[in-house]
Amino acid sequence: MDRTSPRSFFITLFALLLLLGTCACSVPLAPGYQIVNETREIRFGPGDTPEIGIRARYTLKNSGTADLEFIDITFPDAKAYGLTDLKVELDGHGAKLVDLPQEFQTESPNTSRLRFDSVWKRGEKHELASEYTFRSPADPGDRVSIGQQDFHLGSRGWSLLPLPPKHFLSPFPARRNPTSYSVIVPSDFLVLAGGTLKGRQQSGATTNFKFELRKSDMPPAIVAGRYVASHPEPKANSAIFWTLQPLKDDPRAAVEKITAVWNALTNDFGPLGKNIRVPHIVESTSIGSQELPQSIPAAVAFPGGVLVSPALLSLGLNSEAFQERVTHELAHNWFGGEVFFSRFTAIGLGEGLPEYATIVADESQKGEAGRRARVLNYLREYDEARKNAEEIPLGIATRTDPLTQQRIAEAKAALFFVAVEDTCGEKQMRDGLKELIELLRGQEVNYDVLRAQLEHVSGKNLADLFRVWLNDKGIPEDFRARYES
Repeated sequence: MDRTSPRSFFITLFALLLLLGTCACSVPLAPGYQIVNETREIRFGPGDTPEIGIRARYTLKNSGTADLEFIDITFPDAKAYGLTDLKVELDGHGAKLVDLPQEFQTESPNTSRLRFDSVWKRGEKHELASEYTFRSPADPGDRVSIGQQDFHLGSRGWSLLPLPPKHFLSPFPARRNPTSYSVIVPSDFLVLAGGTLKGRQQSGATTNFKFELRKSDMPPAIVAGRYVASHPEPKANSAIFWTLQPLKDDPRAAVEKITAVWNALTNDFGPLGKNIRVPHIVESTSIGSQELPQSIPAAVAFPGGVLVSPALLSLGLNSEAFQERVTHELAHNWFGGEVFFSRFTAIGLGEGLPEYATIVADESQKGEAGRRARVLNYLREYDEARKNAEEIPLGIATRTDPLTQQRIAEAKAALFFVAVEDTCGEKQMRDGLKELIELLRGQEVNYDVLRAQLEHVSGKNLADLFRVWLNDKGIPEDFRARYES
């Protein structure tokens, strides 16, 4: 097979998807429907048991080639988000939600089928409304966290998702351009959210922040709380701290370090968006992760910044542990936020690429010596982790594996991308990843897509390298010799 074949297939497929998305608004090619109008409201309720209320209204139009008897809708995961009080209406009446056929339930566990009283004819419209509440999520982490003075919602999973008919040419019902949504919080809250802030309106003890979301914007993430800003009037392009109490230490040195990391990542992997200019480091009282031991202070990326736990802040803004965690999560803005990964590649790509990005950031400040020191540190972590568990090949290691085996995969994933850069070349590697993010913003990436992109940019055949690192156990001896000598 010709070396450029995977790349050609990748571009052809991507162009076809764009074509289908364009055609969906003009000439229908298959059964489908459009979102003619959409509004969403997110309301925070403080108290002993704080909650987030979500309301949404959709005007849907059958714009496809056939009448429809039902549509499928994916709802937020009840356990992960603490979802309660779900109500769904169709044209002002209670909707008929039923389980999917058995063959689809394993693949789509949070999806229900909405059946119409009568066939939804072509050209007709329906009004869909939903309402539900999040309380006490089981695993407050990158998807949701709710505290008495703060909360956050990640960019995916918290809003219901109307699905296209099960036809391979049926496009996802694209949102209207632009879309408006509101975030209603106590009036002494600060708010960060996706899209463009169009205004705010105070009513008694609450303020309604109104945002506009365009098709080019990522799905909105929301961070809000009773925060004090470290720099009410920050310098251009400087990192900002939002904390629940004024910082005791002078943050200027930490701000300088974090800003340098942010600039290095932006330079090598591209800007995140026109409305994300500086990183925000935001305290969160309720983030955590079942994937990390309790001894490791929590930090979670969100588009444009990092949530940090009070325990992590207590280590000191200039401590190595604090800077290391923040840098890693900032890298997740590009690899995990802009593009994302399935559970089957969550360690190899989902952790390997952010760790590689931290190496890039370190090298920008400390040069080749900083890069080599990082590599040697990952080699030590890998060797130590292997003393406690049997290694699982990197290509099949997942977040469902025991933590001891995940530690092996995490260290090896970082080294894998160093080996890829050694083969591709520094510029080719980073240009390839930047282009990948631009092409597949908001989409899922796997090893095959990544390899095709890097082979095209570098002109190198990476088949053997990917095969050895992803399928074999251990670290190749030539790699060890290159860095341990």
